[in-house]
Amino acid sequence: MLNWIIDFSLKNRLLVCILAAALVVMGGRTLSILPIDAFPDTTPVQVQINTTAPSLNPEETEAQITLPVELAVSGLPGLQNVRSISKFGLSQVVATFDDRTSIFRARQLIMERLQTIELPDGIERPQLGPIATGLGEVFHYIVRSEDPNRTLTELREIHDWVVKPELRKVPGVAEINSWGGFEKQYHVVVETAQLIKYALTLEELVEALQANNQNVGGGQIVRSGESLLVHGIGLTTNVEEIGNIVIAAHEGTPVRVRDVATVQIDHEIRRGAVTADGEGEAVLGLGFMLMGENSAVVTHALKRKLAEVQEFLPADVKLQVLYDRT
Repeated sequence: MLNWIIDFSLKNRLLVCILAAALVVMGGRTLSILPIDAFPDTTPVQVQINTTAPSLNPEETEAQITLPVELAVSGLPGLQNVRSISKFGLSQVVATFDDRTSIFRARQLIMERLQTIELPDGIERPQLGPIATGLGEVFHYIVRSEDPNRTLTELREIHDWVVKPELRKVPGVAEINSWGGFEKQYHVVVETAQLIKYALTLEELVEALQANNQNVGGGQIVRSGESLLVHGIGLTTNVEEIGNIVIAAHEGTPVRVRDVATVQIDHEIRRGAVTADGEGEAVLGLGFMLMGENSAVVTHALKRKLAEVQEFLPADVKLQVLYDRT
């Protein structure tokens, strides 16, 4: 056999050279598109199921949320094991499937099962985690300002409403997370003495805030051959509008939110902060890659998109890449 190969090669030198050149070209082409990763991902097919329950302690979370979720996902095709953790206000269930199962099929099966469970009133429906693994964190960047008057709340707002949505459009990106800064909120600080004065309860105040903070449709009015749409604008957009919401009437006089509470712009309670280069606090963004994607391609695309976003940000706001897995 070997003699035949040698004899054939010597008699057909041109053909052998052409085949060798074709193999070299194909090898170079394959090398250029070969997925490269600094950390090979051996994570099995996993789906995270997260449920928040701010009012429940770990034991109640385990009994009322975690156990029903575990029972709902048990018995799915390809399911290998289910593990969970229940903390104060948080239930996390992780379902692991065999490697032959597509991550998208696994998520679809779990979503179908989750529709069948019943949770306590006031508890949000379970949410699936991003289609990423523990090794999917491929991109870090910070948002900071050169203007000392710009607050961390404003930086967080710029990141969450401008930078983050643009980066999530990049192909291969599973999630963009925010760390640091202050997440803006409107706080209604109740003065108990004023509630008692007007014979109101906290429940009435909450109901008034919920009922009045929305837009409603009022149908239409047809007049002179024209149809006029009626739209009630009730969605609040600032502190003054929240304070003007009427709760009830007391002795013929409307009692407004500002009469029994102080409305102010504040922030969500945070559990950490971000500093960089010894220059004080900043806002950190974390980019997560979809399972099975090429980390080099995704990180290069994120850097290009970050440079594009920088062009339409305020002049004092700067985006700086801290880490990329290339």
